[in-house]
Amino acid sequence: MNLPRPAATTVEFIDQYCAGYQEIFPEVRSFECFKWLHLGMISEIKRKTLPAIAKVVGITNAQPLHHFLSKSPWLVEKFREKRIELLLKALGEAKFILVLDETGDRKKGKTTDYVKRQYIGNL
Repeated sequence: MNLPRPAATTVEFIDQYCAGYQEIFPEVRSFECFKWLHLGMISEIKRKTLPAIAKVVGITNAQPLHHFLSKSPWLVEKFREKRIELLLKALGEAKFILVLDETGDRKKGKTTDYVKRQYIGNL
């Protein structure tokens, strides 16, 4: 039986944070994309597009990131359950208020690759 290769490392705190979610991803490549997206989102790049994230994290092609988001075998429901589990574990008995801000602005301009003008419900 072949064991899967270990996932590529990124930045230590990203690897530590993402390790809590590793069981959700059945393939090592999916887990690596999960870590690369986190790394890209905290990077200093101005536009957080998949091609820009791929470039800043050092992969030559954004296609794996696109497939991770659109066709990967992980389930968003499992991710949500795990996120809540980890949050409750970290908070312990502390009380907290969760605020969700779903407002947004209509997409302007034409500089984002493969994205058409979007409708956001608050308009």
